[in-house]
Amino acid sequence: MKLKNKTAIITGGSNGLGRATALLFSKEGANVVIADMDVSAGQNVVEEINSNGGKCIYVKVNVSNPDDVNNLVSATISEFGKIHILINNAGIVSDARLIKMELDQWQKVIDVNLKGVFICAQAISKVLINQNEGGTIINTSSVVGLYGNFGQSNYVASKAGVIGLTKTWAKELGKYNIRVNAVAPGFIATDIIKSMPEKVINLMKEKTLLGRLGRPDDIANAFLYLASDEGSYVTGTVLSVDGGIVT
Repeated sequence: MKLKNKTAIITGGSNGLGRATALLFSKEGANVVIADMDVSAGQNVVEEINSNGGKCIYVKVNVSNPDDVNNLVSATISEFGKIHILINNAGIVSDARLIKMELDQWQKVIDVNLKGVFICAQAISKVLINQNEGGTIINTSSVVGLYGNFGQSNYVASKAGVIGLTKTWAKELGKYNIRVNAVAPGFIATDIIKSMPEKVINLMKEKTLLGRLGRPDDIANAFLYLASDEGSYVTGTVLSVDGGIVT
């Protein structure tokens, strides 16, 4: 098992990429903490993992709220003793073109996707430093953070910001043997994309060299590589998992 006796916090772990990562990490031996606002879905993941012999808890967390994040840290340590891995995966969208975007649309996305990543990483990096055992922080960016995207000024800014934070924190935390990386997913077949018109989905497929949408497990496997000893010499990088998007 690649993550035996490790404890991983996964924000946004109730659905989609986070859920797939939680299930995979548990299979690889990790204790898993689901940090999410979706109580029902989060508890469903906990039940699925625990019923299969894993160890998992759910904590309701608004990642942009420092008190919630401090409670997350306390609950994790109380249950599992230590923290080894943070997957900063929580994120939202609220799309509009530049000339139509309201300020509250901008701020809401920045608060969750960028401020939330900062708050979680700051709180958990302090724990990792005090434990003096190293650790890893993995941030979910996006290919749109690399290339931009029509109608997504707020989301693109947040995901580009995550890349900058990743590279900065890798420089700051390397001396503590804490690795910091980012994964930039492309078009992944989550419930949001599956609900789009078939024409739009086909256009997404055509933009990739592999001619298909990604699967949540494709991203979960990337997280696993970076979180495990297999990625022990990888830090400060952005791993694009996008099927070869042609821009």
